[in-house]
Amino acid sequence: MQQTVRLSLRLPLGSFRCATLAALAMASGGAYAQAKEIKVGVVYDMSGPLAAGGSYPSYLGTKYAIDAINERGGVEGVKIRPIYVDAQSKVDVAINEAERLVNQEKVDLVLGIFTSSQCVPLAQKLDAAKKFFWATVCTSTAAFKDRKLTYAFRGQIHSDQYGWASCTFLRDMAKDKLKKDPKDLRVAIIHEDGPYGSGAAQGSEENCGKKFGMQIVLKEGYAATAPDLSPLVTKLKRVRADVILHTGYNPDITMFLRQAKEQNLKWQALIGHGSGYGQWDKLYGTFGNDANLIFNVDAVAAQLIPAASLAPGLGDVTKDMVRRYKAENKGDDVPAHVSMGMNQTWIFLTDVLPRAIKKYDGFDAEALRKASLDTDIPEGGTIQGYGVKFLPPGDPLAGQNERSSPVVMQYIGNKTEVVWPLKIKTADAVMPLPKTNPYSAQR
Repeated sequence: MQQTVRLSLRLPLGSFRCATLAALAMASGGAYAQAKEIKVGVVYDMSGPLAAGGSYPSYLGTKYAIDAINERGGVEGVKIRPIYVDAQSKVDVAINEAERLVNQEKVDLVLGIFTSSQCVPLAQKLDAAKKFFWATVCTSTAAFKDRKLTYAFRGQIHSDQYGWASCTFLRDMAKDKLKKDPKDLRVAIIHEDGPYGSGAAQGSEENCGKKFGMQIVLKEGYAATAPDLSPLVTKLKRVRADVILHTGYNPDITMFLRQAKEQNLKWQALIGHGSGYGQWDKLYGTFGNDANLIFNVDAVAAQLIPAASLAPGLGDVTKDMVRRYKAENKGDDVPAHVSMGMNQTWIFLTDVLPRAIKKYDGFDAEALRKASLDTDIPEGGTIQGYGVKFLPPGDPLAGQNERSSPVVMQYIGNKTEVVWPLKIKTADAVMPLPKTNPYSAQR
C-alpha cells in the first residue's frame, strides 16, 4: 500500500503527542525517506464563465509546476499529489469544495483560486480553521487587508497596484502621447462590483484622481452577470472620457466592447486590469483586429522577460512552461495567467516547502507559515521578474508579497508587448488610437 503524507492529521490529544514525538525522532531524514507523497488541494474554476476568463490557464500553470517538480523527484524526495477540484465559477461551490478537501481529504494546504469573490471568504475560512492557504492568482486587496490572517500568503500582485500602475503609466505618457497635462486628462473608471473590480477601481480613483489630479468624469460599478451594459455605455458617451479604465471578467468585457462599438463609443485609450483583458486569444477570437491596441495591466507573462535578466535557470523554467502549454493548446500566445499559476506554485514548491521540511521539520500549517515568513527572493528571482518578501504579522497586509509588481502591456499587431515600466519595455505604447481603429476618438 502506498503511504500518503498529509499536511496534518486530526488525532486525539494523546495520539497527537505520540505522533509529534515520532515525527521529531525521525526528523533527521527517516520520515521523509519513507514518505511517498504530500496531498495538496488545488481549487480553480475549470468550467463556467470564469474558466475562459483566465482560471483554466491559471490551473494549467499550476499543473505544469507540479508535474515538473514531480518529474524531478518531488520536494526533498517526496512527490506532490494534487487533488484538483472545479469551483465551477461559483462562490458556494468553491467554499464547499475547500471544506471537502479539509474535512474529507484531510489536507491542510489549499492552493489556487482565480477569482477574488471566492478568495476573500476562503482565505478567512481556511485561516480560522488553521489550514494553510497559498493564493496563486486572485488579486483583491480586500482578501488580505486588515484581515489579520496567520496562515494565508500571496506572492501575486494585489488589486490596489492596478490603479497605481495604470495611473502612473498615464501620468508618464500624457504629455508625450496624448498632448495633455495629466490634470487635464478625462478618465472614466468602470468595474465589475465584486471585491476584485471594486479594489482595482478604488486604486484607480486614489491614484489618478487624488494623487495625480486627473479628472475622474465617471466611476461606476455593475454586476459581472448583468445582461445589458448599454446604459453604462450611454453614460460613457455623455462624459467623453479620454481614457477608460476597466476591470472585469471575460463575459462582461465581451458585452462591453460589443455594445460600445454598436453605440459608437470612442476613446483614446482603453486600459484593462487583468482577468478577461489578460486573455488575448479570447479577445482576438471574438473581435479580431478590433481588439488590437487594448492595454492590460497585470503581472507580466514570463515569456516576455529576457532570461538574462532573471536568476540562472529560470529561463529554462519558462521555456518548459511554454513547451507544455503549446503541446496541448492551439496558438502561440501563452496567456499571462499560465505564468501566474506556474510562478506562484513554483515559488511555493521550490522555496517555501523545502524550507518547511528542512528547517521546521514538517509541512503542517505552522511549519509552512514560518517557512513563508523566511522567504526572501530578490528582484529577478522569479519567472515573472519581481521578488518575494511577505509582509509580517501586524502589517495591515500581513501575508501579502511586498515585492510584487505589475506591468502595462499592449496588444500590438496580434502580439503582447510590454510598454511600461520603460526600462523593461519591448515596444513603444501606441496612444492615442489611430483613426483606423473603430473605437478611435480621432476624427
